[in-house]
Amino acid sequence: MRALVAALSALLLLQSASVVAADGPAPADAFMSSLARLCGQAFAGRITANEPRTDSDPFEGKALVMHVRECRPDEIRVPFHVGDDRSRTWVIARTTSGLRLKHDHRHEDGTPDELTMYGGDTRDAGTATRQGFPADAESKALFEREGLTVSIGNVWAVEIEPGVRYVYELARPGRLFRVEFDLTQPVAPPPPPWGAEAQADSPGQKP
Repeated sequence: MRALVAALSALLLLQSASVVAADGPAPADAFMSSLARLCGQAFAGRITANEPRTDSDPFEGKALVMHVRECRPDEIRVPFHVGDDRSRTWVIARTTSGLRLKHDHRHEDGTPDELTMYGGDTRDAGTATRQGFPADAESKALFEREGLTVSIGNVWAVEIEPGVRYVYELARPGRLFRVEFDLTQPVAPPPPPWGAEAQADSPGQKP
């Protein structure tokens, strides 16, 4: 009898936990909420992985700053400044099935770079603290057109550990790049990214 009661109690606990999980926010929504809470703030970063290293690496030895600059209900834009280079903006958007990451690259005059708006959509639910974005068909076609076939296997990831760190990652066979930003110490917001006005009119989200 005691064994039966214990089994029933365990079953009820599992069912209760399932109900709580079902009632909680989807991982994508929780992830976006964590990012939105950083809106308006900027943070300094450091490279924690960069393999293989090259003599002409554009990131090594440069001041790295991310700025959660524009926050809409379904889209957040995060310029990524590398020294004086303000050409990069990460665009993270909510879709009907998950999240999308795009890279908006601009020249100093604000015009789009030939290699821009590449990225991908999540293929699974991910978690509230990490989302992965394999290269989508549009990006693969762009890489082929630009002679960057090595990038076809790109998988990007973004991690948010609230109050601790934000991580941007690029991985593919033979390549790993990670930048970690310290969320415990905000820094002064940098100047706007190149083409900031034009970026506002080029949404990264679509169904």
